[in-house]
Amino acid sequence: MLPGMAGKARIAIVGAGNLGSALAVALRRAGYAIDMIVGHSRRSQARARVLGKRVGARIAASLAGSRADVVWICVPDASIGQAADTLAAQIEWKEKVALHSSGALTSDALSALRARGAAVASVHPLMTFVRGSRPSLAGVPFAVEGDAAAVRVARRIVRGLGGEAYAIRKSEKAAYHAWGTFASPLLTGLLSTTEQVAAAARVRGKEARGRMAPILRQTIENYVAFGAPRGFSGPIIRGDVETVKKHLRVLREEPVARDVYLALARAALEFLPAKSKTALRRALRSSGQ
Repeated sequence: MLPGMAGKARIAIVGAGNLGSALAVALRRAGYAIDMIVGHSRRSQARARVLGKRVGARIAASLAGSRADVVWICVPDASIGQAADTLAAQIEWKEKVALHSSGALTSDALSALRARGAAVASVHPLMTFVRGSRPSLAGVPFAVEGDAAAVRVARRIVRGLGGEAYAIRKSEKAAYHAWGTFASPLLTGLLSTTEQVAAAARVRGKEARGRMAPILRQTIENYVAFGAPRGFSGPIIRGDVETVKKHLRVLREEPVARDVYLALARAALEFLPAKSKTALRRALRSSGQ
């Protein structure tokens, strides 16, 4: 543990977007002092002012004057390296910890701060953050990678948040982030596509979401409780070739949804149990031509 961090570290948050805001609120609730919220753009500073009032933090355009032990950088991936370069000259970094929360980038994105004496790490929560939502971080896994001293501090903070820290190799981060993208943003893309299919059945928008909600919740519950093979239902597991053909015919009017159906049906035949797999593959192949 670095000096000054035997207790709960003082933390500065750089960036007041969805992730930074959620982290700041969760940290404050967990008893951490939020020293400063840093926002560079006018929009970011406006958000920072709102967030600062909520968590009792100062608002600034730079880290100058910060008393933080830990600086947690919560800006978009493409801006992390630039942010590190900008922050490097603003404070003394020796015996401080710098974290970023990119799922795809490694701790090396903070090399400019490491060169100034900071211990650095990437700390990514496997959770989705959208405006207007403040998800609990209790039980959330955080993938942690970086310098040993920074990793120790990060693990302590994650435990304080009620999360579960685990080690990840630098070489695993791209696959890890692709996994997370399948679990949330691409799942949202699937649900958006599902709404387009619902519209073909004359059910639209909010009404479609409401009618889908029970089956969506039960599907997720089945998957979590039983795993994919036992949580799988519908025409493919039954080997109902004719029903699948009907689906594909009606989806000719929705070509994007049809492509998604074909891709997911092929994945289901590859990874999940099904009767009549040969006939189903033939039906998908002939339909895709």
